[in-house]
Amino acid sequence: MSDPTQQRIDDLVKSSDVLLFMKGSASFPMCGFSGRAVQILKACGVDPKALSTVNVLDDPEIRQGIKTYSNWPTIPQLYVKGEFIGGSDIMMEMYESGELQKVLGGSAA
Repeated sequence: MSDPTQQRIDDLVKSSDVLLFMKGSASFPMCGFSGRAVQILKACGVDPKALSTVNVLDDPEIRQGIKTYSNWPTIPQLYVKGEFIGGSDIMMEMYESGELQKVLGGSAA
C-alpha cells in the first residue's frame, strides 16, 4: 500500500477487534445510520466504552479513503478482527438473523 491514508486505515482496522468508522462517536452519533450501528452493537452486547470508533467527520482523508479501502460507498462501516462486515443495513440484517452476534461472539466478551 503506497497511499499513506490507506496505510493509516489498514493500521486502524488491524489495531481493534471491533472498529466502527462512523459520523460522530459512540456516545454522540452525528447521523441516524451511525446511531443505529452503535445501537445494534450495544444490542449484541458490545460495551460502548470498549467499542473503537473513528469519526470520519474529523478527517476528510479517512472519510474518503475508507470508501476506497472497503470498496463500500457509505458510512458507517463495521470491521471485526480486521474483516469488513458492512454498513448499518447489513448489520441490521445480520443482527436479526443472529449472525452478527456470532461474528462478535469472540470479541464482544
